[in-house]
Amino acid sequence: MSQQKSPKKKKPLNSYARFSGIAFQMIAIIGGGTYLGVFLDEKFPNEHSVYTVICSLFAVLISIYFVIKQIIKMSNR
Repeated sequence: MSQQKSPKKKKPLNSYARFSGIAFQMIAIIGGGTYLGVFLDEKFPNEHSVYTVICSLFAVLISIYFVIKQIIKMSNR
């Protein structure tokens, strides 16, 4: 008797790896934007930490843009 190996499904594991990569990318972008804002607030002090707020919100928008772009790219495959 010959045993036939069923084809392994690599797609779920592959998609988990891609989505975890997207999460790490988001963390890096948001962390970098926040760090830049804190740095600017220390360099140019102000009353309400405006640079931190602006840079962190801008970083969130950039990370959301990259996530949407990558999801559209994955859905086209």
